[in-house]
Amino acid sequence: MTESNALTRDAHAPAAGVAARDFASSLHSLLEITRAVRSGADVGSVLDASARVVAETLGFHTVVLNVYRPEWDDFYVANVHGSDAVREALLGSVYDWDSWTPLLDPRFLRAGAYFIPNDAFDWSGHSGSRFVPEGGPTVDGADGWHPNDELFVPLERSDGTILGIMSFGEPVDGRRPDDEQLAVAVALASHAALALEAAQERTRFDRHQTGLQQLLRVSSQLPQTMSTEAMLTSVCEGVSEALEFDKVLIQLLDEETGLLKPAAAAGWEDKDVEAMAVLELDLISRLFEPQFEVAGCYLVPRAEAEPRVGPTQVVYRSVMNGRGPHAWDHHWLVVPLIGTDGAVLGVLWADEPRTRLLPNEHVLQALRVFANHAMEALAVATQLEETRFLADHDPLTRLLNRRALLEELGAAAEECELKPLALVFLDVDNFKEINDNHGHATGDRVLARFATLLGELVRSDDRAFRVGGDEFALLLCGATEKEARDVVARIVAAVEANIDPLVRTLNASFGVATSKARTDPQKLLRIADEAMYQAKRSGTRIEVAA
Repeated sequence: MTESNALTRDAHAPAAGVAARDFASSLHSLLEITRAVRSGADVGSVLDASARVVAETLGFHTVVLNVYRPEWDDFYVANVHGSDAVREALLGSVYDWDSWTPLLDPRFLRAGAYFIPNDAFDWSGHSGSRFVPEGGPTVDGADGWHPNDELFVPLERSDGTILGIMSFGEPVDGRRPDDEQLAVAVALASHAALALEAAQERTRFDRHQTGLQQLLRVSSQLPQTMSTEAMLTSVCEGVSEALEFDKVLIQLLDEETGLLKPAAAAGWEDKDVEAMAVLELDLISRLFEPQFEVAGCYLVPRAEAEPRVGPTQVVYRSVMNGRGPHAWDHHWLVVPLIGTDGAVLGVLWADEPRTRLLPNEHVLQALRVFANHAMEALAVATQLEETRFLADHDPLTRLLNRRALLEELGAAAEECELKPLALVFLDVDNFKEINDNHGHATGDRVLARFATLLGELVRSDDRAFRVGGDEFALLLCGATEKEARDVVARIVAAVEANIDPLVRTLNASFGVATSKARTDPQKLLRIADEAMYQAKRSGTRIEVAA
């Protein structure tokens, strides 16, 4: 080795050693940020670690993280590493795109970063908050950092969309960065951006997991909950807690009126729920268009929704709105509740997202699953209610049955101890002929219509029962013998005038038992039954027991 070569090698050794140390320091910094992410740190902790590590590695007293807020389409100063003065001046500041666009100009771009020298930009017309340290450059010459210099590095997601902007100030050595330092700053900022993206994704994942747990909780409750309202309320609360909507409402269709009646809610005031009772399914169905459908949900912008449904259906407008292309802005989000036959039986509304953002497809998929659970809950509740109903009702005529008659007769006998009580037994004499001549299906239809007449013609406090085949009973609390005869007369007249010709052919025999004092229910039942058979045998149509 020649002397000159040796001298050359020795001259380069210090520089190479510094470069190696800088490289090692940068790697150590990257690993520290990575550890923060892998340890499950939240977004705030990742921001703290990123700002501190970048500041220490690059040698800046101040590092500011401006995080993009898609719900507002702006930038929020979420973290400031620096002095109390700079933290007080900048932390919590908000900048819109108009503030950043002139700063991120290609003429300021160097090595992937935007460096704006003191005299290269007129800050007098800039609207954003700034912190400019007092004094002048601490290093003389062109490479001395001026307090009015600015250095920015955009933070991008893995898909290239903006995540935030990192800004730097007050270099420790008092010098403006060269291109190599800027390249390192860009590399560290890129890693910090990936870490922040990962933390945000973890937050979304945790929220999704919470949603799944909530779904499982609702699913496990379905067989246990004993009322429709309780089941549907559980679904509404699940949507609110898991998917972060402050207001959730389930409405069911009233087939007679075509209106959507509130059935369960979470987060709504009673007066607001009542106001929703004017919604008409025919009008709301105009939102169910393919261009608005995602995962079985319909997310409709206000400008599209309100003209479609008309002014009568605009009874509430969102409060938790944002700005920008990804923000919730008075949108309508409705999920149809569809029965097994494909008919819409109701709707689920979700409003006021706490994020102020439009829900993504994963959220809408979960919302659709919750809506399906609402239908399952409704089916389970309907089945339970039908089971309870059939415990004391006749499945064909829907009138109370013999079991219910015995219970209510006992209760009525006690309640009406000081008032008259009438029990009417009746038998449709020629019902067998209708079955024989027209078939049992027709016979069932005629019997059901006859039962409907009985239910409509008794007084509001009275009860009608089907006690067997073609035998019925009427419990008339507070009725005298004359009032019982009047009820029978109304029934006979209604049968004779009925629009159905087969109903008009029905002949019935009536037996009436009355009591003015407490009477054993079984005895009163036997007396009315015997009076009915006496009327049948004598052909008098009605027989009143003495």
